[in-house]
Amino acid sequence: MAWLAERECWGGDHHTLEQRLFINSIRADAKRFAHAVRGHWGVENRLHWCLDVVFRDDASRLRKGNAPAIMTNIRNLCMNLFEQEPSTLRLSQ
Repeated sequence: MAWLAERECWGGDHHTLEQRLFINSIRADAKRFAHAVRGHWGVENRLHWCLDVVFRDDASRLRKGNAPAIMTNIRNLCMNLFEQEPSTLRLSQ
């Protein structure tokens, strides 16, 4: 089943309208589909924010050999370890 979703964003006097096609294997009504999409992008946004802001992933200059894959695994390991940390410490800038 395919769903077409539109996203409208306003920022000051800047306006954008994006369309995205989603393909899934479950039958869902619009409300359930919207909840699933928002949940997915919420996870993605938190993950990428953490990689970009905390680990400065976008500023990384590792490009050759196995170094990019190794550092990706190290960053993911660190994020998973911090998630399991029982204290109130959180990853932040």
